[in-house]
Amino acid sequence: MKRYASGLMIIVIVSIGVMSMLRFNVFQPSIHNYPSSSQFDDGRFHNPRPAQPGEMPTSTIRTFWDVFFNKPEDTVPSSPIPIHQLTQAKLEAAPNRSLYRLGHSTILMKLQDEWFLIDPVFSERASPVKFAGPKRFHPVPIVIDDLPPIRAVIISHDHYDHLDRATLRRLDSRVSEFITPLGVGDRLVHWGIEANKVNQFDWWGSMSINDIAITATPAQHFSGRGLRDGNATLWASWVIEDKSENDTLKVFFSGDTGYFDGFTEIGERFGPFDITLMETGAYNERWSYAHLHPEESVQAHLDLDGQWLLPIHNGTFDLAFHAWDDPFEQVLHFAEKHGVKITTPMIGERIDMTAPHQGDAWWRTLDQ
Repeated sequence: MKRYASGLMIIVIVSIGVMSMLRFNVFQPSIHNYPSSSQFDDGRFHNPRPAQPGEMPTSTIRTFWDVFFNKPEDTVPSSPIPIHQLTQAKLEAAPNRSLYRLGHSTILMKLQDEWFLIDPVFSERASPVKFAGPKRFHPVPIVIDDLPPIRAVIISHDHYDHLDRATLRRLDSRVSEFITPLGVGDRLVHWGIEANKVNQFDWWGSMSINDIAITATPAQHFSGRGLRDGNATLWASWVIEDKSENDTLKVFFSGDTGYFDGFTEIGERFGPFDITLMETGAYNERWSYAHLHPEESVQAHLDLDGQWLLPIHNGTFDLAFHAWDDPFEQVLHFAEKHGVKITTPMIGERIDMTAPHQGDAWWRTLDQ
């Protein structure tokens, strides 16, 4: 009864918070139109293949009910997650082609003496309100004030665990430009970020920063931050190519996506990839259309012609019904089965993108 009352209260509080946002701070999808995009039709963006019955939840209320009343206890770690604390000095000393996973899908990379930040979420919760919603398992390994100047922030889509308004507003003064899918850039401008700093792209659109090419590529997902803006903005994966040295470094960032034939096309156009940053977490049969299961993460990596796989979208927020460490165990199993090289760094641990190391099974130490 106590759990029922607590869950019901959270649902009420979150609902009030969402309704308040919709009333006072909503992004109005009707004021923007993207007729040149083949993904845009009838005022909304669409995937090439629609979801089939059983691939997405049919009842939001049922899903909320299960989240609050039927979740297993092991969706949250039993003790604090170990992290590598980062400092200004460590980042200043880092060589080019260094990568740091800061948690969930937040990635910090150094290329050509410039810093790039992907899907930055530094807030305590991935939620429309500060007082409820998925809470971090661990602190971010570096605070925003200690970050170096950021050449570009790259965003995959507008869900709360990937697009954090509070983080972007604090980052704004130290970021040269923002790179987003269509519509997400308009949302940033609506939030007060200068329009001349915002670059937004349809799938296959790209820009270059010095000798670094950044291309928006397809994904199978959806978007929206409230009750009225579903699919008003586009979602994307990203290809990042550093062409500054004798050999081109190629990085793939999946964003959020279900498994689809677009991975093969991306691999044919841009592969092979030195490292793929693949969504591996928050999966469930109810929403298999929009999120990769671990075996699909490995298969997508193979479709992309990837060399090393780094699983992301896990270990930070409680967003599904599986055990918090299940993504790591499952993706390791399927990577070994398919002969895929996989790296599992601790949060904040440096990865050399030219020669990644395997990493340790650090999540297993929490059970000892």
